[in-house]
Amino acid sequence: MKSFLLKDIKSGSFFSKNTYLDKGFVLTAPEIPFGRDLKTILDKWSFPSILSDGEPNAEYIKNNSADSSPQEVSAEFLHQTDSDKLQKAEEVYSAFLFFVENMFVRAQVSDEMDIKALTEKIKEIVDYVREDRRFIMRVFRNIELAPGKNYLASHSVRSTIIAIVIGSYLKLPPYRMIELGISSILHEAGMLKLPAQTYLTDRQLTAQEQKAIITHPVLGYTMLKNFNLPLPICLAALEHHERENGSGYPRRLSGDKISLYSKIIAVACSYEALSTRRPHKEEKDTYTGMLELLKNDGKRYDDTIVKALVLSLSIYPIGLYVLLSNGKKGQVVDVNPENPRFPIVQIFGEFTPDGKIKTMQTSPDSLTITRPLNRSEIDT
Repeated sequence: MKSFLLKDIKSGSFFSKNTYLDKGFVLTAPEIPFGRDLKTILDKWSFPSILSDGEPNAEYIKNNSADSSPQEVSAEFLHQTDSDKLQKAEEVYSAFLFFVENMFVRAQVSDEMDIKALTEKIKEIVDYVREDRRFIMRVFRNIELAPGKNYLASHSVRSTIIAIVIGSYLKLPPYRMIELGISSILHEAGMLKLPAQTYLTDRQLTAQEQKAIITHPVLGYTMLKNFNLPLPICLAALEHHERENGSGYPRRLSGDKISLYSKIIAVACSYEALSTRRPHKEEKDTYTGMLELLKNDGKRYDDTIVKALVLSLSIYPIGLYVLLSNGKKGQVVDVNPENPRFPIVQIFGEFTPDGKIKTMQTSPDSLTITRPLNRSEIDT
């Protein structure tokens, strides 16, 4: 991809192909103008240039720039290989989950862990999520935890993917992305030292079992130290339940005393828990989960990390099924980097001339999201 200096791009021009902040973060698609607001945001974030395989075509600037009708996103951007990429996302997710389930069983039964194999797997996942996060996040909404499956492995896999999304937005260097991924997949390792019924059961835990659960950060730290993992990874297991305001455990750390990986995992883990069905509670939709994180009651989470999550997934997160202001139903398929409240939505029942599902960018003055839909409403 070629690099284009922000100062050389005329506001309102169109690129012939997608533009990117980095190789995994889409800024605009063809037919979506490179607006003045977007340039202002990038300048504010101190990004002097953007990437694209295309060229800016200033002559295609719309004469009616005040027109607020919803913009259709080109088929090339989201539809050309949509089904193939969704299928690939399901395969990547399932293979990752299978790998983690087996790794956890081996660690629990034999107290062994193949760190080299784990590192290679995380490298693979980091590369995939950076390129196709919008597809694997859509898969999240379609895969439910089957009865009898290891909830701990599923939670760790989902939290890791979300943590990698956040880390990508924060532009962590490659080696730190690998450390973050390993830290996240192993952040609950201490649970493996507890009786399985304490974290796999559907019943309410006894007071004694609840006390046992609280020991898992220390157990995880000790376990990972014994595997000779780097200190930042061990600290993530120890500190992922610490909170910015000092209300967490086990050491009641606050603010800058909490490691970066722990801060990221705390947000990723909490968002995953809020938006996924798990023992003892029903799931909330991802929009509700995102709003709860944004409220950040008591300032439990790092504001920068929460902002990174919102700007990566949108306030109406990728994968969410929604009811639109025109009465149509759809699914959020990508973010709008200019405004996380108005994401790009695939509209069910409407098609492009070549027979593909129409995709539109929501807008404050035209097509808006009315509310999220639950699973029972999608097919009605």
